Amino acid sequence: QVQLVESGGGLVQPGGSLRLSCAASGFNLNYYAIDWFRQAPGKEHEGVSCISGRDGNAYYDDSVKGRFTISRDNAKTTVELQMNNLKPEDTAVYYCNARHPFLAINYWGQGTQVTVSS
Repeated sequence: QVQLVESGGGLVQPGGSLRLSCAASGFNLNYYAIDWFRQAPGKEHEGVSCISGRDGNAYYDDSVKGRFTISRDNAKTTVELQMNNLKPEDTAVYYCNARHPFLAINYWGQGTQVTVSS
């Protein structure tokens, strides 16, 4: 069964850190680009970060650049998003998406809640 499962969300104070994980099962994550999206209440779905499949190039939205780091461990079939210096505006449900580079195949996780509040 093909699955993507996010974990690592939670409640953290402003300035704190969280590490999100996106774990794949049922398919080979190595070939897929992985995107992290987030959606806050009443707001549009927005892209946060992306890492390519083959060469591991990373991209970040300006709102998280310098604070978030995306990495992948193809041996463990996981992609992680290290989030530092979190701000209240980072509060959202975070989703990972696996995107095949050539075929119209996308897999989505169920999301993990991140809440930044004092």
